[in-house]
Amino acid sequence: MITFFARRFAYMVITLLLVSVVSFAIVQSAPGDYAEIYAARKANAGAIISQAEIENVRRQLGLDKPWHIQYGRWIGNIVLHNDWGMSWEWKRPVGEVIWERMPLTLAIAFSTLIFMYVVSIPVGIYSAVHRYSIGDHTVSLLGYIGLATPNFLLALVLMYLSQRYFGQSVGGLFSPAYENAPWSWGKFKDLLAHLAVPVIVLGTGGTAFLIRAMRAAVLDELNKMYVLSAKASGLSPLKLLIRYPVRMALNPIAATLGWRLTYVISGAPIVGFVLALPDTGPLFLHSLLNQDMLLAGAMIFIYCALTIIGTLLSDLLLVALDPRIKLE
Repeated sequence: MITFFARRFAYMVITLLLVSVVSFAIVQSAPGDYAEIYAARKANAGAIISQAEIENVRRQLGLDKPWHIQYGRWIGNIVLHNDWGMSWEWKRPVGEVIWERMPLTLAIAFSTLIFMYVVSIPVGIYSAVHRYSIGDHTVSLLGYIGLATPNFLLALVLMYLSQRYFGQSVGGLFSPAYENAPWSWGKFKDLLAHLAVPVIVLGTGGTAFLIRAMRAAVLDELNKMYVLSAKASGLSPLKLLIRYPVRMALNPIAATLGWRLTYVISGAPIVGFVLALPDTGPLFLHSLLNQDMLLAGAMIFIYCALTIIGTLLSDLLLVALDPRIKLE
């Protein structure tokens, strides 16, 4: 087990470094830079910025260096000094800007994962056991609708229905009374009440996919010989279903945990922007639009790290579910 963790940790570090290089290069490939955006804002405000002043800002920020030198300084400061740099847009350390919103981002992401698996596994089992019934057809229809509906469109529909028929907005994660208040039990309950909408919006497509996957996996196991042998031994239908087909059908579901985490994270920025969520989604989107390279690079780095951690959790779950899987 120690060897397994050491090998996987080494793979994770190498993967993160490679992803950070590619991500930093892609972000840098966009036309223009922060100095030009800064000059454009000053010009819109009525100030006149000369080309020499733009070049001076570019030198101060290190934007006059090639991208690989900028990357080397950035990754070196992170690894050696845990220094993520300064956000040019916020005029604050990148670490402070991100970690102010990261707890809410993690709360939304993991709440969405819990929602997806808690709903999809029992519904998928029911759909498989009652194949071609009215319930199965209903679940299939709703699943196709969930897969075909973009997250941001569902968010807009929910916002319209809430405002149109209930007279309240579903945007944000807190009521106005708790938005700037210190943490308390009342603020926590208010967060849970507002968390339902972004969780449903982010989890609808993934839940629909997992329901179909769980149904197909259980159906594939139900007709195998070991299930028929266990049925002949006199096991009750429920105990037989849980002990054998469902347990084996969970393998492909557990294997996709890392993918599901990626799905949630990748959809969070647009949904967060639509619902005005105070998480890292809108922060990441603004950093890309404003070409705040250090902040955008740090966000990509953290998103990739969460995805790789999710993949590691998938491997550990597979080992726990199926003893036939060897760590070697």
